[in-house]
Formats: sequence, structure tokens, C-alpha cells
Amino acid sequence: MIELIAHNMAPIMFGGLVIFLLFGYPVAFALAANGIFFGLIGIELGLLHPSLFQALPQRVWAIMSNDTLLAVPFFTLMGLILERSGMAEDLLDTIGQVFGSIRGGLAFAVILVGALLAATTGVVAASVISMGLISLPIMLRYGYDRRFATGVIAASGTLAQIIPPSLVLIVLADQLGRSVGDMYAGAFLPGLVLTGLYALYTVGVTLVRPSWAPGVPAEARVYREPNGGSGLPSLAAVVVIATLVSIAFARYRFRAPDAPIDEMLVVSIAVGVGVVFLAAVVNRTLKLGMLSKIAERVTFVLIPPLALIFLVLGTIFLGIATPTEGGAMGATGALVMALVRRRLSLKLLRQAMDTTAKLTSFVVFILVGARVFSLTFYGVDGHLWVEHLLSSLPGGQLGFLVVVNLLVFVLAFFLDFFELAFIIIPLLGPVAEKLGIDLIWFGVLLSVNMQTSFMHPPFGYALFYLRSVASPRDYIDKVTGRQIAKITTGQIYWGAVPFVLLQVVMVALIIAFPGLVGGGLAKKAKVNTDEIEIVVPQDSSPAGSKAEQSLEDALGKAMSGDKPASGEGKK
Repeated sequence: MIELIAHNMAPIMFGGLVIFLLFGYPVAFALAANGIFFGLIGIELGLLHPSLFQALPQRVWAIMSNDTLLAVPFFTLMGLILERSGMAEDLLDTIGQVFGSIRGGLAFAVILVGALLAATTGVVAASVISMGLISLPIMLRYGYDRRFATGVIAASGTLAQIIPPSLVLIVLADQLGRSVGDMYAGAFLPGLVLTGLYALYTVGVTLVRPSWAPGVPAEARVYREPNGGSGLPSLAAVVVIATLVSIAFARYRFRAPDAPIDEMLVVSIAVGVGVVFLAAVVNRTLKLGMLSKIAERVTFVLIPPLALIFLVLGTIFLGIATPTEGGAMGATGALVMALVRRRLSLKLLRQAMDTTAKLTSFVVFILVGARVFSLTFYGVDGHLWVEHLLSSLPGGQLGFLVVVNLLVFVLAFFLDFFELAFIIIPLLGPVAEKLGIDLIWFGVLLSVNMQTSFMHPPFGYALFYLRSVASPRDYIDKVTGRQIAKITTGQIYWGAVPFVLLQVVMVALIIAFPGLVGGGLAKKAKVNTDEIEIVVPQDSSPAGSKAEQSLEDALGKAMSGDKPASGEGKK
């Protein structure tokens, strides 16, 4: 029995962790307890040396001194300040007025605002709760299907998982030993593609089930022109002009064929936003009347979050700031925005800092527990067991990717993305690297897959967030005076299913088209080692000639297999 335990310590240890988690123990303590318990058993069985645990203080200190993890509290504080400063309300109100008149317009507005909030806050809870509180009552008021409405809100909120500055990308970069900036650049384009898939699904719903997503009636649209028009042609003209200027500038600025897509997009967006903002300021200052009310409103509402996006992501992608520095600038920019909007108060600041401290402590505690677990797990050669288990799968790289993604997808039903990142990723990363898989690409792929952990019934956190703000009973709408039926938990769960399938489709697209990730990364120059020539400068002095002759003699003997004489070559 003892021999059986000794030879199978790694799988027994992994199974013990699963049992602990199924019993509902906190993940950080389950990891640490398993590491210490099986470490003591390994010492008793003679598999491990008693000095193993002397490495624990050094591993904990390595976590506390990790500069990369500083980005977690910075981006969390930035997102919480923005969420509490009313930016989400202004965005949803304005974008909803722009798209509301078309069928499915409110859903398009939620998707667009979800992407903007993801690029500014990076916090799923803030996005889902904000859009649930603001958009869900409006969508129900005008007859949206409950499953579709709840699904699009929850899914748009989870875009904060894949669109930088995402907290999960920071954690994945740390666990895979790669640059956070490269992880952000790799995830930028897939995040936009996933946003497009959500919008494409909405278009399909409006065509197949038009009653699920009706347009907002004219009397509900606030921003009307004096002549009774909607003002949308003026807005469309400004957008077209700004887009053309952006494209022209991008072609001039990035003439190289291998220019990174993320830099092109960031610079193009910055130029386009600058053009629109300048036109709006000149129009308002000189009272030219070129722009409609809705065009001006959209401009002045979108400028602050887009400027913050450029302040954070633009500086990171252009190589001006590190992700940690970008997070610090983002937090500062969010405080300035809240102060300018006169929304910054001591109560708001205290709440944001309290929540930031709790979330950061949560992350660090899980990471400490994971280090304790991995110390013992690696000590009993658990990494070799996992490597042998996964590298021997049929199908090579493709077989490995299929099995790993199925494993992560199933585990996402029970674990959130922090737990998956700290428990599973350190085991999968070395195997992927040994199989020749780029770890940046692998990290982005898994981040899209782990995004489903927020949408999985029955434990998806985004579904819980939405359940907390959706009305659990019938209520009277304040605007129309009609009775609105309650949102049931079953409707929220069923509404999430199509978007989970879209996320699975996105995983398949990344595997089929690896360039979706690589397109955002700078092309590194390849070095041909066969063409490298090392030129040693000649020394004309007698000492130099003797040293050169001695070096040539030693090299000659080494090439021929002869050993130098005693004391020869020691100098």
C-alpha cells in the first residue's frame, strides 16, 4: 500500500485537491493545505527532503516583490472609480439614443458600451452590474425578449475578460512567464472579433425573431433636432470623415507591411477621435451649427473613455509605458475624470479602495496557496506526470489543444478564472512550450475559453451579478405605467447559452486562424546563427601572440579529442 502511494503521489495529490474543492473549502486554503499535508506525507515516505519547506519563505517573497502584479490593484481601482463616477450611465444613455431607433438598437448599444467599459475598467462585475441596472429595465420596457436581453448584457460584460486591460491577462502572463504587454497586444484583435460575433448574432436575432428586439419608439428618443429630425446623418458624416482621416494617417505612419495591427488601430482611433473632438469644439465655440445635438452629445460623452483607453493601452502598445505604469496612469486618469465630473467624494474613494484591497488580497492569497501546492507537487515530480499524460496524446499539437480546451471548458463550470489560472495554467504551460506552441498565443486562447466560466450555468459569476440587479418580482414601470413581469433565474441561464456557444466558436477561430493573435505582435527579426561571424582583434604584442597561439593549440587539442597536460590551460 505504501509503495502504491509512493509511486502515485502526484495523481493522488491532484485528486485530493479536487475533493477539497468539491467540499467547498476556499481555494487558497485548499491549495495550501494540500501542499503541506502531502509534503509531510512525502517526507515520511522518504520521497522528499525535510528541507523542502525552507523554500517557502523565498517563494512567498517572490510573490510580494513581483512588479507585474502591481497592475492588478491599479486597474481594479480604475474600473471601480469609473463605474461609480457615472460614466457607464452616460455611455448607455447616449449610445442607446443613437442606435435605439433601429431594430435591436438597444442590444447593439449594450455590446458597444460593454466593449468600451471592458477597455477602460477591465472588471466584469462593474460592467455587468452597471448595464444590468441601466439597460435591462429599458429593454424590458420596450418589449425585448427576456432571455435575449439578459444574455446580451451578461455576455457584453464578460468582454472585460479578453479585451485589455484585463485582469486575467495579467495573471496569465505572470503564470506563463511572458510579457503582459505582449499578452495585451495578442488579445486586442480577438477581443474585437468576439465583439463582432456578438453583434452578428444580434443581427441574426433581428432577422429571425424581430419581436425579440424591437426598435425604440420615436417619442422615447430624447435628442431631437429643432426640425424634428434625428440628427443621425450629421453624426454619420462626422464618423465617415474621421474614419477616412484615420485610415490615411495610418497608411502614412505605418508603411511597413509587417506593422503591428494593435499599434495601427490605437493610433488610428486616437487620430479619428482627435478630429471629431476638434470639430465639435470649433462648432460649439463658433456656433457654426455644423453638428447636430446627438453628434455633439456622442462626441463629448465618448471622448473621456476613449482618451483613457489611449492613455492606458496606447502607451502600452506604443512601448511608452509598461503595463504597471499604464495601470497607474489609468487609475490617475479615472480619478481626474471623476473629479472633473464632480462625482469624486470621500465615500466613493473609500468604497473603491476597500473593494480594491479585498480583490487584490484575494488574488495574492490564491497565489500564495498555489505556490505552496506547486512546491510539493513539483517535488513529487507531478509536472513530469502531467507532461507525460498530455504530451503522449494522439494528434500532436492539435490533439493537445482539443483535450486542454475541453478540460478547461468543463472545469469552468466549477472554478472561476483566478482558480483556473493559478491551478491549471502552471501545469499546462510547460507542456505547451515543449510541443512548440507559442505561450502568448496559448494564453490568449485559454483566456477566451476561461471567459466561459463567467457565463456557465449554474455557477457563472456574470449570471449571479445580473441576478442580483434583475427584479425578482413583478413591478410597475415608472415611464409607461405598465406592469413588467419579473426576470427568472431560468431565463438568465437560457439567455447565456447562445453566447457561451459563440465563445466556443471564438476558441475554434483562434485555433484555425493563429494570425488573429499574432497580428497584434511586433514581428521579431530572425537571426541566422550560421551567418554569424565573430572577429577577434589581432594583438601585435609578444604577450598577445603567445596567448593567441596557446588558444589555438588548446582548441586544436579539444577538436582532436586530446586532453591538455597537467596544469595546461588553467591560466
